[in-house]
Amino acid sequence: MHDHTPIHRWHQMVDARDPRGLDELLAEDAVFHSPVVHTPQRGRRITALYLRAAFEVFFRGDFRYVREIIGSHDALLEFETTIDGVMVNGVDLIRWNDDGQITDFKVMVRPLKGIQAVHQRMAEMLERSKPPAA
Repeated sequence: MHDHTPIHRWHQMVDARDPRGLDELLAEDAVFHSPVVHTPQRGRRITALYLRAAFEVFFRGDFRYVREIIGSHDALLEFETTIDGVMVNGVDLIRWNDDGQITDFKVMVRPLKGIQAVHQRMAEMLERSKPPAA
């Protein structure tokens, strides 16, 4: 199995539907690649923000990983879920460093209706998690 990789810890968080421990799992210079935002989001804080929103949008109801390909420092996790009645299929491409911290997290989603559902729900979650303007 992959007990010694960050993928094991990631699965524990997803199974528990609980993002606690995310900050320790992410490297300071982690980069997040969203399926709906063009530019990579750089740094632990913004990566954690996106992944916490993903816990609310993706990891509910019928979310499940259906296939994994795991290497020494990289993993591809294919998932399926339903968002707002739309079947969503996608992959998480995850890379980690020698310290076992995630350095790169890329989410790719299909079909187009799925991307649109993800975009709408993620925008709502991110808007709610922003600090109020001064």
